Formats: sequence, C-alpha cells, structure tokens
Amino acid sequence: MSSALFDPVFGADRVAARLDDASWVAALVAVEVALSRAAAEHGVVPAKDAERIATVAADLKIDPADLGRAAVEGGNPVIPLVRLLRSAAGEAGRSVHPGATSQDIMDTAAVLLVGWAGEIVLDDLRGAADAAAALADAHRTTPMIARTLGQQALPTTFGLVAGGWCAGLDRARTGLARVLAGLPVQLGGAAGTLAALHPHGPAVAASLAAGLRLSDAPQWHTERTRIGELAGALAVAAGACAKPATDVVLLAGTELGEVSEAAPGDSSSMPHKRNPIAAITARGAARRAPGLAAVLLAAADHEHQRAAGAWHAEWETLGDLLRATGGAAARLRTSLEGLAVHPDRMAANLALTTGTDPSPGHAADLVDRLLAERP
Repeated sequence: MSSALFDPVFGADRVAARLDDASWVAALVAVEVALSRAAAEHGVVPAKDAERIATVAADLKIDPADLGRAAVEGGNPVIPLVRLLRSAAGEAGRSVHPGATSQDIMDTAAVLLVGWAGEIVLDDLRGAADAAAALADAHRTTPMIARTLGQQALPTTFGLVAGGWCAGLDRARTGLARVLAGLPVQLGGAAGTLAALHPHGPAVAASLAAGLRLSDAPQWHTERTRIGELAGALAVAAGACAKPATDVVLLAGTELGEVSEAAPGDSSSMPHKRNPIAAITARGAARRAPGLAAVLLAAADHEHQRAAGAWHAEWETLGDLLRATGGAAARLRTSLEGLAVHPDRMAANLALTTGTDPSPGHAADLVDRLLAERP
C-alpha cells in the first residue's frame, strides 16, 4: 500500500501518485463513462443518456473512504459506484453500466492504472539505462579488476561493467513496454458471454477499447495469463535494477572505494560514513518484487467463470508490485545519474592481484557492441 512515510524513501512516490485511492475512483468512473458512450454508439442506450452520464460524472464528488465502506457488502467498489452514478444521472441512470459486470469495470480500471503508473516505471528504467550507457561510454577503457565468487579474478573495464547494467535495464524495459502495450479492455458481462449486449456485444467492447485507448480482446475474466505476464515483466525489471544497485553498494565499500554516489547518506551515529543510500533503497524496493509477483502468479487459478478470492487478491498486490519496481528504477536512476567513478582506486585494487594477464581482452569492443545494440 502507498505510504507518505516510506514511498519517498524507496522511490515510489511518483508511481504511488498514480495508484492512490483517488486514481482508482477516477479510473472506475472513466470506464463507466466510456462504457455508456460505447453502448450509445451502437444504439444500445440513448446517446443523450451517455452524454448526461459523462456530465454528471465530471462533477460527482466521491469520497474513496465512503465508497470503500459501501463496498463491503458486495465485495467490490463498483456496486456502490454504479448506484451513485445512477442516482446522480436521474432518468439517464438507466444507461449506466450497460451489459457489464463488476469485474469488467474493475479489471479495465486496473489496466488503466497500470498504464498510468507504467509510464513512470518505463521513464525511470530508461533514465537509469541511459545513465549506465553514459558511464559505459565514458569508461570503456578504464581498467579495473573483475571479481568472481567474491574474489579478484582478471582485468576488465568499468565500461563493460556499466554496459552490462545498461543491457539488462534495456532488455527489462523493452519487455515491460511490450506487456503494457498489449493489456486489453475487459468486457464480458455476467458470465463472460456478452449476453446482455447481444447482438452488439463485440462491437461495444471494441468501441470501449478504442475510447479508452486500450487493446481489444475477448473477455479474460478467469484467464489471467496477462496478469501473470505483467507480474513477470515487473519482477524482471526489478531484478534488472537490483543488479547494478548491488554492484554500486559493493564497489562503494570503504575497502574498495571504486565508486561513490553524488549525495551519499550520513549515519545517525557514525559521522564518517557516506552510505550509497540511493543504491541501497533501490535494492530494498527490488527485493519486494519477487514475492509480490508470486502472489499474482499463485492467484491465476480463477474458478469457473468468476473467481472467489483469487481475483480480489490481485487488486492491492498489483499496485504494490508497481510501486516496488517503480521505486527500484527511480532510486537506481538517482544513483547512476550521480555516480562518481574513481579510476585511481580501481588501479590500486587491480594491482593487488599480480601474475595475471594484464589485458582486459575484448572489453572495450564489447562495450561498443552493447551500446550499438541499444533499443
């Protein structure tokens, strides 16, 4: 859940602002308005009703806390929201929620929220990858010791280390962007057959998708592979952030001192410390992602044509996963954009291991290839 105390610490404040209760209510209302308009487009409801509903919805003041309390009986906030819209719209209220079930509205609103928050996650992933690319380019030939299994190994370059960070971030961002672009509208009606909208059901669904700028697809009420793919893509992106964050934490250690953050954090009890806090909190955020993704994957076994509990488990978990991954990307971006590299310390540490081939091999060439292949 969002937290005014911890979201800034873990970099989730920008993402959280697009996932809060007010955003959920706005998304739910947007879907109901778009549904009435889509139905009116195909003569299912009067066009004047759809416009009246849109006007009323724009002025309707909804307290998320009140809506949440009213949602207890039915188990989701769509039911009391529909009552509010119908009451406010008067005679046009007959055209609120045409042919839909609560899950249609909840799932489509969730997709909208994922898109809104996903823009921030993708932006920070791009910013972190760009920062890593700049480091790789600037230090393509800067020699340092490679480390395997925690021990000094053979020479490499810091450019190749940073190039690897960039490649992982780019790959994760591309994969997440592909999943986000494919998330569709949800409209199936009470049992997934669009019976209440027959014979116009598929046409209304297509218009709803167009109105909300989402993909169109047959209903996916209990076929949750899209949510699983999204969970996987977000968890992979978090992992791509965790790798460079971990390296920065290790390389910034006192005994190595090969990098340092631009704004290191102090200690409350040891004034000499300069902690790589942005990388540390990026790791902290990223470590939450696999467990949250596991919850969404475990909830894929939706029963029959409407899940009893598995669907409900997705709502908050999905938001938490977006905050965790978005926070990791944001904090890593801060770390890498201000990262100072210390070639003198790299050279001193490199000299500790003697008797090895002093050449970094094809490190510089590999940097060039990694950067040339960026999407």
